[in-house]
Amino acid sequence: MEILQLNDYRKVVAIGGGHGLGRVLSSLAFLGSRLTGIVATTDNGGSTGRLRAQHDCIAWGDLRNCLSQLADRPSVGSLLFEYRFEGATELGGHNLGNLILYALDQLCVRPLDAVNLIRGMLNIECKLIPMSEQPTHLVALEACGNRVFGELDVDRLESHPIALSLEPMVEPTLEACQAIEEAELIVLGPGSFLTSTLPALLLPKIAAAIRHSKAKIVLIDNLTTEVSAAANHLSLNDRIDWCHQLIGKPMIERVLCHSDEERRDGIYHYLPLKSKHHRGLHDTQLLAKAIMASIEFGRLSA
Repeated sequence: MEILQLNDYRKVVAIGGGHGLGRVLSSLAFLGSRLTGIVATTDNGGSTGRLRAQHDCIAWGDLRNCLSQLADRPSVGSLLFEYRFEGATELGGHNLGNLILYALDQLCVRPLDAVNLIRGMLNIECKLIPMSEQPTHLVALEACGNRVFGELDVDRLESHPIALSLEPMVEPTLEACQAIEEAELIVLGPGSFLTSTLPALLLPKIAAAIRHSKAKIVLIDNLTTEVSAAANHLSLNDRIDWCHQLIGKPMIERVLCHSDEERRDGIYHYLPLKSKHHRGLHDTQLLAKAIMASIEFGRLSA
């Protein structure tokens, strides 16, 4: 089945963070400006965390990761954007891409302007929008009543939280809500479920935009277990329930899962998705074909 059949979709939105969202955007990059990535901005680790702690800015790491995966390779721009300083200095451990985005943010009116400048420099057609342009942190509530602050500590939880929230509660980026409202297809995941897939859904206006959308919604399952023990305690059905609870109603029509042999079981579609070169990553062409197959199956079944 030709992936070019996805060209029937004028507006496609992918929501998430980190490496997973970048992989999805890479697989659908042929859509050009019709593709929009809405990127989590709650990371507080590494170079991003240091910038946040010192300058109270949004988390740039996941945005940088997506930009890097979409950039033409090899190129001077992509190499510069991924360069990481070494040594026990103030710059040691910092990623140059994060510093560039932060510096451009200081020169621009808003973070989205900084992202768009980099998109232009790297010749990236796909739109990338931070879920919010205001700094916020992920907070988990444990069953015992303990509150766990920040993505790093949420990922260290041994058991899954009973609730997640953002602190402070911020406004979503207007363009993110508009993209969702206009979308014909919305893709969630893959990636760290609690800290990449869910943060954007914690914003009430983004959840409402999805809830009122007429788009088909596809969830992509992870290929491997997560670093987070808490997330690994959640079954795939649990994850779907979390998404539906935050959105406000059942919306996910297809779930894509890796399997060496293709089969369908209700909303679950099992098919080969792993890259031959890196077994921990989705193959971009197989992923694009899988997304196409899932929505075409939905049309035939409607």
